[in-house]
Order: sequence, then structure tokens, then C-alpha cells
Amino acid sequence: MSKDTIADIITSIRNADMDKKGTVRIASTNITENIIKILLREGFIENVRKHRENNKYLLILTLRHRRNRKGTYRNILKCISRPGLRIYSNYKRIPRILGGIGIVILSTSRGIMTDREARLKGIGGEILCYIW
Repeated sequence: MSKDTIADIITSIRNADMDKKGTVRIASTNITENIIKILLREGFIENVRKHRENNKYLLILTLRHRRNRKGTYRNILKCISRPGLRIYSNYKRIPRILGGIGIVILSTSRGIMTDREARLKGIGGEILCYIW
């Protein structure tokens, strides 16, 4: 685990998706729980369980599979902000991914939210990642 927990969870999900694994285990923090709630609500993840192991909490994610079970949905997850280069945007300049099909996850003063929620509330923030 590195200092960038957001990049760690995105990389874990991306690697499990490429390797066609059904579940992913990631460390549980407030930021990761909020991001996973957004992914679950938007339909990129099928199920989430919280598990305690050796006095540490882990989130066990079940990735979403196609109905014919030949593979997973090919999600593209891209980390934008990183510890050495933070990217900020006001609500008018939040990028639209694939014309609104994808989502942008932002960290705002009112919590972690999607680009649609931030535009409706009229607040900007740090762009964490793109998912499409």
C-alpha cells in the first residue's frame, strides 16, 4: 500500500477486472468507502461487504459480470489527481466523460460526489478519477 489510497483502490479494481477475478479486497477508510458507495450506486460494482481481519477492516467488492458470464464489464478507471499534482475544477468546468455516459468522482467541501451531483449543487472540487 502506498500513500495514495485512491490510486490503490482504482488499480486493484482495474487489475482484478483485467484478470477476470470476481472479488477484490481493499483496505477500508472513509475515502474508499465513499468512493465504493458511488461505484455501487452507479452500477460499476455488484456488491460490497465489510470484513474484519486482524483488527483491520477490509472491503470485499464483488465485480459486476455480464449475464452470459464470459467476462466482466470492461470499465476504464483513470486516476486524475495524485499527491504530486492535484487537479481542481469549478462546477462549470467539470469535464463530461463520453458526453455524460461516464462519471467523474470529485472531492468537494461537502464530501465525495459525482460530477452530476456537483453540477446540481453548484460546487467544484478536486477531480479524483474518471470512470467509463
